Amino acid sequence: MSRGVTHEDLYQQLKIFYENEEFVRVLVKGVVPYTQHVTGSNYCYINFFSDRIPGRAVIISVIDNLVKGASGQAIQNLNLMMGFAENTGLLYQPLFP
Repeated sequence: MSRGVTHEDLYQQLKIFYENEEFVRVLVKGVVPYTQHVTGSNYCYINFFSDRIPGRAVIISVIDNLVKGASGQAIQNLNLMMGFAENTGLLYQPLFP
């Protein structure tokens, strides 16, 4: 991290950057994102943690690579290209149970 940047600054920047992204969730401080949280969805969960080395941070993000990483991303891009709402067809739970 740049000199003078705090971990709180980084957290706030992540929240501001992703606040209008429907499928990206910045988690509450200290909550570790796991793939089980996003299984079968088009969401990306992200958070950061202090590194043991001063001046560094570790950013962890998780996606379901079968949805967000492939078919869901294709549908999301098609929606944007065709002028549809970005979330069309992506808010349904595709897994059972």
